[in-house]
Amino acid sequence: MATIPVYRWRLAPDGYATIRQLRTRGLRPGGQDVAAVLERPRKRRGPLVAYLYRIDRAKPVRPMTPARWAALAKANAAQQVCPHCHRDAGYRIPTSLGMCVTCHDSPND
Repeated sequence: MATIPVYRWRLAPDGYATIRQLRTRGLRPGGQDVAAVLERPRKRRGPLVAYLYRIDRAKPVRPMTPARWAALAKANAAQQVCPHCHRDAGYRIPTSLGMCVTCHDSPND
């Protein structure tokens, strides 16, 4: 069983990238396992950890199909309808409030 190499923060060799770094290059991990780990030490708590993937094994991001765009638009629209007043708030309803800001701030409850 091979162990995963652990590198200190900002000291990883070339050829590795995090998921966000892969995404900016138009890539995705593509089913590969984590190739290495970055650790950033912190005081009083455990280290911050970032998982690294090999760039040469990454695959291109799948393109958005019309069906995916439609599903994404439907999901976003559902998160904009207030469950209390049933109106479109015009923004995503905060899960911390559970309703639009207008309903939350009104003293009618």
